[in-house]
Amino acid sequence: MSKTIAAKALSRSYTGERTLTFLVGLLVFLGGALALVVGLGGLGEFRGRRPLLDPMAVDWLGAHATPARVTAIVLGVLLFVLGLRWALRSLRPEPRPDLDLDRTEGAELVVTASAVAGAVQADAERLDGVSRARVRAVGSRTAPALRITLWLHEGTDLKGVWSGLDERVLTRARKSLGLETLPTAVRLELDTSPAKRVR
Repeated sequence: MSKTIAAKALSRSYTGERTLTFLVGLLVFLGGALALVVGLGGLGEFRGRRPLLDPMAVDWLGAHATPARVTAIVLGVLLFVLGLRWALRSLRPEPRPDLDLDRTEGAELVVTASAVAGAVQADAERLDGVSRARVRAVGSRTAPALRITLWLHEGTDLKGVWSGLDERVLTRARKSLGLETLPTAVRLELDTSPAKRVR
């Protein structure tokens, strides 16, 4: 499993959110840095003492009050809608795609995401050294992917678990679903053993 294939399985397409957050943070940082430089007199002592809003700008806004108010209201509503859309997109549950194995009309065959996840989970839990597993099918109907979390017993051979997962579990899943590639992100955790009581 290459890093690029695992990255497809891991990413929930947070690229848009990350880019927008970075740009907003960068603008705020640059604005704050500029205000600090001006306030400390880095661009001249006279500018550091001037009011935040330039008197010429205040005069212009007073002379064009109606267009300035309309523009401010439109920008405020636009920012509110974009922020609301961004928040709803970030909070919505990630889709779990069902797979179309056969699209022939009248003989459609669809495998649900939970069935795929359950089958892969059952296979993964049979591997030596794995105490339990959790599997999620993610992605889209045309490009499905898996996220697998394995809890391992203490002292488990990691190399054996990894090869068993790749050769038995994932190969079987790809063949069963008729897929050439099935991007998979695997997370390994050490299972905590139950605490022993001292008598």
